[in-house]
Amino acid sequence: MASYIAPEIKEKFETLSIDLKNLILERNVRLNNMYDLIHVLEDIVAEGEAR
Repeated sequence: MASYIAPEIKEKFETLSIDLKNLILERNVRLNNMYDLIHVLEDIVAEGEAR
């Protein structure tokens, strides 16, 4: 499954760094709204803190 970024949040997604966008896209997630994007970002932060 390829990641999906809804048109409604595409503009916000594009403001992220290329590295962060790549991390998100590698997760094969479906981002339908800002809540979905925030949730994925929280997961990335939590994983980084666990290391």
